[in-house]
Amino acid sequence: MADISNFIIIGFVLTTVITLWSFFKASKNKKIIIGIILWMVVLSILGISGFYKNANAIPPRLLFLLGPGIFFVLIVFFTRKGRRFSDNLNLKWLTLLHTIRIPVEIILFYIFVEGLIPDLMTFEGLNFDILSGISAPIIYYLVFIKKWIGNKGLLIWNFICLGLLINILAIAVLSAQTPLQIMAFDQPNIGVTYFPFIWLPAVIVPIVLFSHLASIRQLLSSRK
Repeated sequence: MADISNFIIIGFVLTTVITLWSFFKASKNKKIIIGIILWMVVLSILGISGFYKNANAIPPRLLFLLGPGIFFVLIVFFTRKGRRFSDNLNLKWLTLLHTIRIPVEIILFYIFVEGLIPDLMTFEGLNFDILSGISAPIIYYLVFIKKWIGNKGLLIWNFICLGLLINILAIAVLSAQTPLQIMAFDQPNIGVTYFPFIWLPAVIVPIVLFSHLASIRQLLSSRK
């Protein structure tokens, strides 16, 4: 493993734990959380073994990090049971959950300092995702506490933040050492192949993506 400080590692582990806790508060579903934890164990074993570090593998190992989580998100919205699950999630907690993007972006910056990701993936580059985290508690306060902003404002915010998530996800994929790489050749994105940072694309990103999609679905349904 690269010489990454314990401070960064502990900070990221705590960030992941808070993400799971927030999602549990939104779902109240222990089985889902247990399933995610078991998946994290599998990821950890593969990550520690160096499975994801093989840049020459076909298909790219990055697909095995992003693919399962994204696939699960899609499955949820294409099944009746999954849609029912998403419709019963707590919209308040789905909104607050995005605050986690503040520590995620700070940790990404420190990983960049360690030379494991390009500056394009930080808030000093083309990653503006930290704005989602900063605005999340503000939007929560304005929508649910003060009620100064209605569902339409919350819907617009979710769409904007979803766009910011897709932006950094595209940058991360296109700067990784795969046949798809078209940027950051001087410092490719290799940080997400290290344990425990493998949890970012495989766990945190799908949860954040799912939270946006579930919120958007609920808000659109409420307008009918």
